[in-house]
Amino acid sequence: MKTLIKLVAIAAAFGLTPVTASAQEAAPATAAQTTNAAVAAASQTENAAEAGNAAAPSTTGLAPTPGIGQPDGRLGLPEQVSSIGQEAAGLNDRVLLPVAVGISLLVLALLLWVIVRYRRAANPTPSRTSHNTLLEVVWTLVPVLILVLIAIPSIRLLAHQYSPPEADVTVKVIGNQWFWEYEYPDNGIHLVSNMLTPEQAAARGEPRQLGVDNRMVVPTGAVVKVIVTSNDVIHSWGVPAFWVKIDAVPGRLNETWFQVDRPGVYYGVCYELCGPRHGYMPIAVEAVPPAEFARWVASQGGHLAGANAENAAAPAASQNSAESNTAATTAPSNVIEAAAEPATSNQGATR
Repeated sequence: MKTLIKLVAIAAAFGLTPVTASAQEAAPATAAQTTNAAVAAASQTENAAEAGNAAAPSTTGLAPTPGIGQPDGRLGLPEQVSSIGQEAAGLNDRVLLPVAVGISLLVLALLLWVIVRYRRAANPTPSRTSHNTLLEVVWTLVPVLILVLIAIPSIRLLAHQYSPPEADVTVKVIGNQWFWEYEYPDNGIHLVSNMLTPEQAAARGEPRQLGVDNRMVVPTGAVVKVIVTSNDVIHSWGVPAFWVKIDAVPGRLNETWFQVDRPGVYYGVCYELCGPRHGYMPIAVEAVPPAEFARWVASQGGHLAGANAENAAAPAASQNSAESNTAATTAPSNVIEAAAEPATSNQGATR
């Protein structure tokens, strides 16, 4: 009897083992299926968002001008379209380059003269002169005068660059790995800007790896204040045609400004190594007339405020009533007034 009980117990043990193994194998399979489903859903959401951005990009449709606001293989600085950029280009072309070329030619001439005049064959008995008052005065005063010549326009440029006038438009730029966000706090607009694929860029007539789905749009003739920060690592936001480049540092707000009078599309890139896709987060800024900017703000569900509304009202007054109704927008209905008391949070509370 005992032997029979042992046999039954052994059989039961062997019979239960496959069931347990099957259950253990089924659990990871279920988890894997759940994970795959979540990834697929996220991928579908991301693809839908990208498709939506590609179908309705944040842009007025202005086409870029070849050679303006983008690399074209030229030597020297790109064409500057801002007042600060034109001043900086003038300092480079009229002061720095002539001084650098003059010093280089002078040093080269002195070296050649010393090599020829004081070689051993021409000067077998070298001079033992150790001091020359005239030479010492010259090589002390001449560099000082050169530095003063460079310092005066340089300090003037820095004063203009870091003492901006009152802003007409404020844009907050946020760097992410690896895309840009643009917020217009006075207009109620938020954009996410990603690089176009080569096929999309070719279809829109934009340069490869510089075109984006959502451009930063600003009005011409307006002082644009740019507040730059980052959500993860250090990036750098800049547009060469504006003479603007500033780091985007996590937890810090850096500020710069520009003013563009020429309508057009101007490109830049991230200028700080920020990870493996550092080279794939370009910048595109579209400068349009104030009336066109007002229509763009309305198309994004935003609203104009302050000087922007006044600047847009003057050119819009001469248009027909339909265009005026399009340009004159009101605040969106989804704007909620701030509560009298801020909402409380239990973040950090001890459980």
